[in-house]
Amino acid sequence: MKPMTLLLACCAVTGLASPEPATLKWVQTIPLPGVKGRIDHFCPDMKNNRLIVAALGNDTVEVLDTAAGNHLTSIPGLHTPQGVLYLPAVNRIAAAGGGDGTFTLFDGVTYSLVKSLGSLADADNMRFDPKANRVYVGYGEGALGIIDPARVIHAGDIRLAGHPEAFQLEQLGNRIFVNVPDAHHVAVIDREKQRVVATWPLTRFTANFPMALDESNRRLFIGCRKPARLVVLDTETGHPVTDLKISGDTDDLFYDATRKRLYLSCGEGFLDVIDQRDADTYAHRESIPTRDGARTSYFSADRDALYLAVPQRAGKDAEIRVYKPE
Repeated sequence: MKPMTLLLACCAVTGLASPEPATLKWVQTIPLPGVKGRIDHFCPDMKNNRLIVAALGNDTVEVLDTAAGNHLTSIPGLHTPQGVLYLPAVNRIAAAGGGDGTFTLFDGVTYSLVKSLGSLADADNMRFDPKANRVYVGYGEGALGIIDPARVIHAGDIRLAGHPEAFQLEQLGNRIFVNVPDAHHVAVIDREKQRVVATWPLTRFTANFPMALDESNRRLFIGCRKPARLVVLDTETGHPVTDLKISGDTDDLFYDATRKRLYLSCGEGFLDVIDQRDADTYAHRESIPTRDGARTSYFSADRDALYLAVPQRAGKDAEIRVYKPE
């Protein structure tokens, strides 16, 4: 009997199934030369095939070419940058400096300084609202700062009960969902009223840092660290739908609407993949080994790729790993 025929026969007799293919395939590595310390959040510039990375521990913003797979430039002189944004209409790069409380704009061609705003202590995550042309910056002991990127002014604040971590803006609605881990809740903001209209408590699972939104199914996904758990909330009621165990020290979470999957990057050294079987049912599919401390990532639906930041550890240089969904 031929080897392949024998293998198929054995599988038929024993009931063995062929293994499931990997959900994410590591296809490329982009080096981060000289980058030391922790790497925080990043964002894409789709038009110019760039990835912009907040190298928090290195006090720099790193700019990468995702098409060529190489490092373009390093923007120095920042103080623990935590959040970055690309503003395509004006071709500018924004950075939130947690160390000195600044919102800083750089030219998208020359990378030179355009303007810097202060008084945003512990400036962190940022999101852009294209409809209102506003940038929201989470900062301080509890606020979302509102930045007018055209005039580059701090236009106002929405007060919160603690320092905000990840937050998501509805595209079809008018709300912002904000993780407020110190207050053990998710705050719900009305963008027009510019105030909190509801809070959804998190009591069993806390340290709620990353967040993703499935607007079509009215589901909000929260990554908790204490204990390590994915919590699913109904965005109509704020009530928990379900929860399931994940790897430790998660810091970024993304929803792949095409494949009905969730991707969580976890500092314990894994990329977790969760299947969404329906709006109320979820199952852990795979934990892909990465490297200790690799906890920040970005999933681009436009590029159909997940980018994972891997910090320098144990003599191995920092890098961005590019994964393609299978």
